Amino acid sequence: MKLKAYGKINLFLDVIGKRVDGYHNLKMIMQTINLWDEVDIEKTDEGIELTCDNVNLPTDKRNIAYKAAELFINTYNINSGVKIKIKKNIPIEAGLAGGSTDGAAVIKILNVIFNKNLSEEEMIGLGKKIGADVPFCIVGGTAKCEGIGEVIKPLKPLRNCILVLIKPNFGVSTKEVFNKIDNKSYIHPRIDKILKGIDEGDLTQIGSNLNNVLEQVTIEQNPVIGDIKKMIKANGSLGTLMSGSGPTVYGIFDDLHKAENCYKEAIKKYNQVFLTKTIIP
Repeated sequence: MKLKAYGKINLFLDVIGKRVDGYHNLKMIMQTINLWDEVDIEKTDEGIELTCDNVNLPTDKRNIAYKAAELFINTYNINSGVKIKIKKNIPIEAGLAGGSTDGAAVIKILNVIFNKNLSEEEMIGLGKKIGADVPFCIVGGTAKCEGIGEVIKPLKPLRNCILVLIKPNFGVSTKEVFNKIDNKSYIHPRIDKILKGIDEGDLTQIGSNLNNVLEQVTIEQNPVIGDIKKMIKANGSLGTLMSGSGPTVYGIFDDLHKAENCYKEAIKKYNQVFLTKTIIP
């Protein structure tokens, strides 16, 4: 069985505080985007075999997709193995949930091929054990996410909003970014205006109220992120934001011509640039 594993952006991200289990309580608005990996799984007699067309990704227990398969097989005492093939399109270490969405796809596929008939809630319960973004990637769409990301409230769908994504030529460690934010004092942003913008389908209001408290940490370490935001804004976006812990920056557009011009400018300087849109899978 093959499945498209879609990436995400954060329209809003606030860190409420650190938990005793090492995770952080968050308040986020997440959005699925039309950028995906392909996850293909077949049953085998035993064991877990994972292959990927991106040589920079581990294919052992460090990979979230591998962890998802191992957790599923052990939880439900499955006597078969699986062979997993991943075709990567989503950049790695980018803040776009590339690993998490692969893990979510594994859970969804194994639920079908092993006839477990798990509910969405049961799959979320599995997903949160392997990564904070996995529960949202199981659900997808437009959603407000709290807790570590597992408390998901669907919002009015944000469809076909044009996006330009730019990932600079380096990755960011999520763990390091969260360690640094723990030692900073910051004002918690308000979420109500962007929620209103989403409810009304007002891209201008959404764009002007994008917020991610992790930006201040990542931009401090990598000023080029601030430069990318300025470039996207100068090319007519309604708003720009770093997604997740970074370093990918995106801009929201209501005009395809402006978005295409921004894309053309960006690919002169950066290798990983995407012209895409929001979707409800």
